[in-house]
Amino acid sequence: MTARAADRARYDRATAHLDAPLAIVDLEAFDANADDLVRRAGGKPIRVASKSVRCRHLLERVLAKEGFAGIMSFTLAESLWLARSGFDDVLLAYPSADRSAFAELAADPKLAAAVTVMIDDPAHLDLIDAARDGGGEVVRVCLELDTSLKLFGGRVRVGARRSPLYSPAQLADLARTVVRRPGFKLVGIMGYEGHIAGVGDDVAGRPLRSRAVRLMQATARRELAERRGAVVRAVRAVAPDLEFVNGGGTGSVQTTAAEDAVTEIAAGSGLYVPRLFDNYTSFTGRPAALFAMPVVRRPGVGVVTVLGGGYPASGAAGPDRLPVPYLPEGLSYDSQEGPGEVQTPLLGSAADDLLIGDKVWFRHAKAGELCERFTGLQLVEGDRVTATVPTYRGEGHTFL
Repeated sequence: MTARAADRARYDRATAHLDAPLAIVDLEAFDANADDLVRRAGGKPIRVASKSVRCRHLLERVLAKEGFAGIMSFTLAESLWLARSGFDDVLLAYPSADRSAFAELAADPKLAAAVTVMIDDPAHLDLIDAARDGGGEVVRVCLELDTSLKLFGGRVRVGARRSPLYSPAQLADLARTVVRRPGFKLVGIMGYEGHIAGVGDDVAGRPLRSRAVRLMQATARRELAERRGAVVRAVRAVAPDLEFVNGGGTGSVQTTAAEDAVTEIAAGSGLYVPRLFDNYTSFTGRPAALFAMPVVRRPGVGVVTVLGGGYPASGAAGPDRLPVPYLPEGLSYDSQEGPGEVQTPLLGSAADDLLIGDKVWFRHAKAGELCERFTGLQLVEGDRVTATVPTYRGEGHTFL
């Protein structure tokens, strides 16, 4: 029996009393992935990206482990909710225009002490001040660095279009604006190098593309390490009490941690290990989060149909954004239909061994987005479900 077949047997036994659709997290795999992230971080703390987890129970579990500290959130409303729930170090990874949430933040000493907001433009400060509604608490601020690689005089750009702040001078200039402005405190710098951390460099069947990605990433790492170091020096000259410099992601933990200027690493997807992280030479994780759909039809030889399954991930549309049938091994989509909203045909010889009501296990393309489809996660230990915990959605929150 292969390791995957053994996992399927365990998951089927653990959930035999439960009807699909359902989602699980294998706690042994989850904990092993967490340990691997800590090992790769080389002693620098890891701030957990909540968008990749979207379950308070599992956020608490990983933050109880040595090597993890703080949360990187994805909306301001989520940040306030987490702070009210007892998380005392929440960095909002994206600028916000949520005026009502800013009014809450500026009016509550506990929230203001726990939450740090992201800016990359003086207009963000203006919006916060206009939203204060009398709240006088000091708002903690982090500046975001554009980490993209620019080649040929800027005519070629590699990386996400995020912050407009690229050079040390630009970040130092905004730092001066923050420091001079009453009601704000500059505490950090963040830069997410998605073109390094979020792009696989070993794509099956595409050796030339993989080689090109590795070359690009090597060039980008060298350029960013030098520029980020200069940025941090320039900003520290303005704000000597800077508390943190955050960088990285699951795919770049060890290389980002090697930068002297970086004080902490961000990672979250590496806990669940969705399918987009199968194509990396830098690490190998264990799939920890899966969802199961029931077989509801057997249209013919070598074909079964499962309920639903069409859960695409965000990003540029393409086959790599689709969930993948994982267990039993050997199933694939019908190219004429793909994963559907209400039903999904699956092809392959493994289909002939499946009966009506059997579970087919899938891996999502991305991590936390799976939790937007389910109100709860079944926590599996060995071949038993030991707890059912709510996702954000299960607690009544769909932040984004």
